[in-house]
Amino acid sequence: MTQSITYSDAGVSIDAANIATEKIKRLAQRTFNARTLTEIGSFGGMFDAAFPNLRQPVLVASADGVGTKLKVAFETGTHNTIGRDLVNHCVNDILVQGARPLFFLDYIATGVLAPDVVASIVEGMADGCRENACVLLGGETAEMPGFYAEGEYDVAGFIVGIVDREKVIDGKNILAGDAVLALPSVGLHTNGYSLARKLFFEVAGYSAGKHLDQLNETIGAALLKQHVSYLRPLEGLLDTEQIKGLAHITGGGLLENIPRILPEGTGVTIARDTWPVLPVFKLMQDIGNVPDAEMYRTFNMGVGMVIICDSEDKEAIKSHLQTVGEACYEIGRVTEG
Repeated sequence: MTQSITYSDAGVSIDAANIATEKIKRLAQRTFNARTLTEIGSFGGMFDAAFPNLRQPVLVASADGVGTKLKVAFETGTHNTIGRDLVNHCVNDILVQGARPLFFLDYIATGVLAPDVVASIVEGMADGCRENACVLLGGETAEMPGFYAEGEYDVAGFIVGIVDREKVIDGKNILAGDAVLALPSVGLHTNGYSLARKLFFEVAGYSAGKHLDQLNETIGAALLKQHVSYLRPLEGLLDTEQIKGLAHITGGGLLENIPRILPEGTGVTIARDTWPVLPVFKLMQDIGNVPDAEMYRTFNMGVGMVIICDSEDKEAIKSHLQTVGEACYEIGRVTEG
């Protein structure tokens, strides 16, 4: 007689999924607000979409991941920071259009579901959502045997925010002579990790636990520094119409991301000595003799968000940022052509 085969025999544990779901429920509930109409576990997340204070509400949506930063998390066994990285990255991506976040959904895929690891990832997401006044509305956790290496997983995030149509930031009014301001990053954020890992772990032969005096910390700690959300420092400026354009400096660095918001016929001139380049970038460049152009099109080089504004408004913006404790550097200007 043929032996009975179960889903567990195929490598999928429904029991582990149920344990993870219960942990996730408790974490997600900490982010709920009066607009949240469903619990975790529903087929779909429901959110109250009445916005009487907005004349023409516009929804802004984005999706992203954290790339091979995950490999550093695997090597160090640090899983509770990745979730916040993911949320903050997504928040910044809709912030550049003037949107405030409403809700966030996640996708976690792994070969063997470890409830504690999943809970650690989601804990970071929940913390990030709470810090950004965003609801963790739902998600999907997929166990796919044989699809991922042991102990590895992938994550993706999906965010929806809102902005009044008349307050959308789209860069259309950017003109030659406008000021280019920069808000600092704290590290690589979530981009450039394939090159960073090659430089540190293959070329230099270091491990993630190696402490380097140039960094004043281990390589793993430097690479896992969390992606900064710029919502709080910028939120007070969103309704002032002083900001003409915002660029989130992610994959492609300054060279690729600033042009995404510039009108045709304009460019920017950047003075590279106007902000501090973090030691981690200098060290990587030295290790691999990486050309400047490659550094600036791969990494953020110490700049996490760029603001473009009328030169007459730059001091007011700087003053606001100083008031909320955010550093700001004037790094260039908009040019013709």
